[in-house]
Amino acid sequence: RVQLVESGGGSAQAGGSLRLSCTVSGYAYSRNCAGWFRQAPGKAPEGVAAIDMEGVSRYADSVKGRFSISNDNAKNTLYLQMNSLKPEDTAQYYCGADRTCTKLWVGDPAVRGQGTQVTVSS
Repeated sequence: RVQLVESGGGSAQAGGSLRLSCTVSGYAYSRNCAGWFRQAPGKAPEGVAAIDMEGVSRYADSVKGRFSISNDNAKNTLYLQMNSLKPEDTAQYYCGADRTCTKLWVGDPAVRGQGTQVTVSS
């Protein structure tokens, strides 16, 4: 059974940091595209960061230089380090995986977690 479980969300002040974790079971995410997307109230989901099967990372322009994606294959865990947080980063964050990054980037991956809320106050 495929299961993705996010943790690490919460509240932060603008300029602060949070680290999200996503533990994956039942899915060989390291051989696919895995990453994070987010959805704010009233907005479409958007890709935030992803790692493809060749280990190449991609980031949304809005988070470049502030967020960093990494994984620990031994722990089957994907991470998103978020620094210099801004109020506009407030959203529900989801981890997901798919054969390619295309669907993950629009918030529609083959597998996904339940999400974790990130709230950034000014």
